[in-house]
Amino acid sequence: MDEQTVNTVLNELRSGELKEYHVSKDQFLTFRKILVDRVDFKHFRGIAQHGGSVIFRYLENPRS
Repeated sequence: MDEQTVNTVLNELRSGELKEYHVSKDQFLTFRKILVDRVDFKHFRGIAQHGGSVIFRYLENPRS
């Protein structure tokens, strides 16, 4: 997973094109590194799943 793909996914979550996105355990560190550099980082919620995967969703109101 490259930076352009991650930013495309995050933009689609923000725009509502995607409701959620599943990130596998082996892609998580790359995905998170790009996510935390975004100005809208606190609008994304990651929900951990069994086996190390994470489901990301976009929130209208940022997390505290």
